[in-house]
Amino acid sequence: MKPVDAVITKVVEETPTIRTFFFDTSFESEPGQFVMVWIRGVDEIPMALSYDNAVTVQKVGTATSALFEFGEDDSIGIRGPFGNGFRIKGDNILLIAGGVGAAPLSPLAEKAGLQGFEVTTLLGAKTKEELVFRERFESAGKVMVATDDGTAGKHGYVTQLIDGKDYDQIYCCGPEIMMKKVLDKVQPEKSQFSLHRYIKCGLGICGACCVDGLRVCKDGPVFTGEVLNRSEFGLYMRNECGEKVKV
Repeated sequence: MKPVDAVITKVVEETPTIRTFFFDTSFESEPGQFVMVWIRGVDEIPMALSYDNAVTVQKVGTATSALFEFGEDDSIGIRGPFGNGFRIKGDNILLIAGGVGAAPLSPLAEKAGLQGFEVTTLLGAKTKEELVFRERFESAGKVMVATDDGTAGKHGYVTQLIDGKDYDQIYCCGPEIMMKKVLDKVQPEKSQFSLHRYIKCGLGICGACCVDGLRVCKDGPVFTGEVLNRSEFGLYMRNECGEKVKV
């Protein structure tokens, strides 16, 4: 697919390291799907849609650092949306978001809230200033917060907020180590996880994003806990050369 030229219309500083880039093009998608964002002359990388017309980005590498230099009227190339999205099941659902993992989960919370689901969100970050989209989650239902340094909510990790209550379905996105700890605590058949991997093509052709033979870009990025259980999830991923590296 050829990239669509998307002009940036607004940049919102969500936290000191996270920004949302709104553009003049909207995309029909399901919460959890991703797009390939082309920062011309630098790289093309996968990003989850946080709104129909926006991506929310954490400054962590060369491409995202370059994007942070962009402002209104600058343009980026976008391909997609790709992959699958979260599947809403049952009536009582739990969302677990760590850091910028709140980006694909916030539209899910809003969609579920509008459809009458009982939504509970566990929202975690390193510090109070790094909490993302708290108001969006609160508009959909109950929110509990944890921060590593104790500046907001529970002093500890978001996984410590899991209370063992029987939810119909649990949805999770965040650092993979965090998600693995969630998987170890919940019923795999009642959970869905959004994975982040090194994605080159987005079409399921190159195999760079494979997890035990499953293509994250095509078969995911959302996988059930049953699929991920006893896999290399939480243990290994592949770098830009295709080599296995520890998560």
